[in-house]
Amino acid sequence: MKELLLYIAQNLVDFPDEVSVTERETDTETVFELYVNQSDIGKVIGRQGRIAKEIRALMRSVAQRQGKRISVEIMD
Repeated sequence: MKELLLYIAQNLVDFPDEVSVTERETDTETVFELYVNQSDIGKVIGRQGRIAKEIRALMRSVAQRQGKRISVEIMD
């Protein structure tokens, strides 16, 4: 799933080489932290957060099929 998030983010931004994803486990879920170039934050979040919301929905859907719980955080 980390690779899927990386693929999606790299295709949205101007600086795909600067995209990275870290994975962190909590008691109840896996948290993916998405890091992008500062100038690409708006492209990943989108107008009124629509793109970020869709990325999170897609990732939750994939995780649910695997019986997991995840969340995606966009870091700056």
